[in-house]
Amino acid sequence: MVVTLPAIAGAPIVLNGQWRGPLKVPGGTIELIVTIVPLTNGTYYAALDVPQQRIYRMPVEVVLKGNDLSLQIEQAGSSFKGKVVKDGAILAGVWKQPGLSGALEMQRAGSATAASGKVRLTPPYREDDINFTNVAAKLRLAGTLTVPAGPGPFPAVVLLSDSGPQDRDAGEQEYRMFSILADYLTRRGIAVLRFDDRGVGRSQGSYFNTTTIDMVGDAQAAMSFLRSQNLINPEQVGFIGHGEGANVALLAAADANVGKPAFVVSLAGYGLPGRHVLVQQQLEIMRLIGANPAQVKAALALHVEMIDIIRQTPNDAVARSKVASTLRNGNTDLDPHMARARAIQLTSPWSRYFIDFEPARKLPDVKCPVLALNGTNDLQVEASGNLAMLRRGLHNSRDVKTQKITGVNHWLQPLQEEWAIVNGEQQPTFSPKALELMREWIAARTTQPGAVPVTVKRTSPAKAKISREVQATKPQASR
Repeated sequence: MVVTLPAIAGAPIVLNGQWRGPLKVPGGTIELIVTIVPLTNGTYYAALDVPQQRIYRMPVEVVLKGNDLSLQIEQAGSSFKGKVVKDGAILAGVWKQPGLSGALEMQRAGSATAASGKVRLTPPYREDDINFTNVAAKLRLAGTLTVPAGPGPFPAVVLLSDSGPQDRDAGEQEYRMFSILADYLTRRGIAVLRFDDRGVGRSQGSYFNTTTIDMVGDAQAAMSFLRSQNLINPEQVGFIGHGEGANVALLAAADANVGKPAFVVSLAGYGLPGRHVLVQQQLEIMRLIGANPAQVKAALALHVEMIDIIRQTPNDAVARSKVASTLRNGNTDLDPHMARARAIQLTSPWSRYFIDFEPARKLPDVKCPVLALNGTNDLQVEASGNLAMLRRGLHNSRDVKTQKITGVNHWLQPLQEEWAIVNGEQQPTFSPKALELMREWIAARTTQPGAVPVTVKRTSPAKAKISREVQATKPQASR
């Protein structure tokens, strides 16, 4: 979602960060969390989380005029209108959603690290900041490589994040999914590379103009980088992808033009077409916010109508005009700027690709071992239907395991009562069962006799230092 920041008294308002506030609802309060991420092209990405309602990363459109701020969450039929006050420290205004309207004040949240006051201990493994290059896209990407202690060579994985611009830790509030996963695997003998998405952190590029297929090129560049390292076994480099990242991993494994990964682990991956996933998410979100059947039916009809417009209208300018008009017809109170912003987001390169994305078309080309794990409490990627489609599509691989994990959500977190207690408070954690399933499965395919080797050519030792860059040579679709 694009945010333009105007200047006030000669200085721009700095909205980036996480904003939290309590919303009064019948029977108590719920905490709303709006995260605004700065992108390297000067724009921002915004998303809403409502943990108590199990809603995460819902797209938010932002319009800022002077001190006046508007947030539109079209997917949930909700909005916030207010002002930026107290020198940019507080967002104060009115929140509206189906059947509810009330005052809301959100404060900028401090980082979890700063709040804890703890100093991070040196881990028992090598940890380096690295850069690698996707030559076809002419982009330099930045990340962190963790390598187990010892002489090696070690098996290794590239972590691929879910949709939305994310940094190398795939942070979600206090939960740093990829940081936890990298630490767990590296302590158990598996090297891990995690990196900032395009336009995030220290990586170059624009996330807004990035499609799923562009991310495949970035994943392959990361795999090539790992295979160049002296401490890494180039025949045992695989992918672990989360959400959309799982589909990126499978698309990379299906590509016959580059070296294949040794294995793929899919976490909350999609098996159904993208447009069907979006409709399912819309239904679940409306149910969670307490919308009545008539509101759900109207929201679903509007959503399907917009998808049809986008699929049938290849010209972006025409499609945006039609989508904005449809949005305003469905909600007469919607600000024209908000409708336009939402229309731009829905016709972005990523959105167009995802709406037409059908995983089943490429899955038969995947020949490497695949482990697919989905949680029964995942409200974004329904487990049974998506796993069934993945299993059916991967019929040409002789080594496929799919499994539903009871009580686990989209972020691979167990039920809250199973979270770890840190300093007397429960903190979100990665499902121990999912972690152990991954470790055992990867170990069985990289350390035991009978593992199928992947033939690759290692870069010369002179180019294999961790601080050096490695270049991916695969031609990539234009963005």
